[in-house]
Amino acid sequence: MTIAARLGPRVPPRLVTAAVDVLYPRFEPELRRLADFVPAGGTAVDVGGWYGPWSRRLARRANRVVTVEPVPHLARLLAEGAPANVRVVAAAAGDRAADTVSLWLPPGDRGDRGVSSLVRREIHDRALEVPCVRLDDLGLTEVVFVKIDVDGSESAVLRGARELLRRDRPALFIEVETRIGSTAPVLDLLAELDYAGWVLPGRHWLPLAGFDLAGHQSRTAHVAERGLLRRTLAPFGRRYVNSVLFLPKSRRPGSG
Repeated sequence: MTIAARLGPRVPPRLVTAAVDVLYPRFEPELRRLADFVPAGGTAVDVGGWYGPWSRRLARRANRVVTVEPVPHLARLLAEGAPANVRVVAAAAGDRAADTVSLWLPPGDRGDRGVSSLVRREIHDRALEVPCVRLDDLGLTEVVFVKIDVDGSESAVLRGARELLRRDRPALFIEVETRIGSTAPVLDLLAELDYAGWVLPGRHWLPLAGFDLAGHQSRTAHVAERGLLRRTLAPFGRRYVNSVLFLPKSRRPGSG
């Protein structure tokens, strides 16, 4: 278990939230580059809100933010401390609505590690029963951006948002990680919807089509084993890139 996961339940939530807000843009530098891919105004969606680093940054740029978080205590924390333009949905997101689905957690983890998932992996040993929603059923309008970090069920979230994606053509920021599972379902679905991927391994955005994501993740897998604190201190050149920006093929990062 990482240092952050051990300390999370023992430290006042407001302190954890403050630490995450400081550290997370180093861990995921795309968060500092929102202007490259999130138009001002409209609705932004944060699927897998965790402690809310994306939700709070997005709230400064979008008119409305909808955060979907299935871990009950994290959803409550987000609802209590979120900016006024953030709506928190205490549920998992998927391709079907259900009163309850199994959300899998590692041993001794309440959800603070950020690796809970509807897809059971070897790291999981127990489940919480939580509601499940489709993004297409949430009445969202003018969606300009969707971030999806759900540790293995990304393609299900996308299938539950097909109408939204076809109607609004938002920018998407999605975890695409070969050590969790095949990336083909996500990549194939987005190719069908005429999206192209971009990654930020250094200072400049690169097309995913010319970047060996699987090879990069294999070479930097040791970095992925570190917790949030240790990864934020790693040199920029040794980042582990595990999320991809997808834009309609007519757009590129920074083009508006």
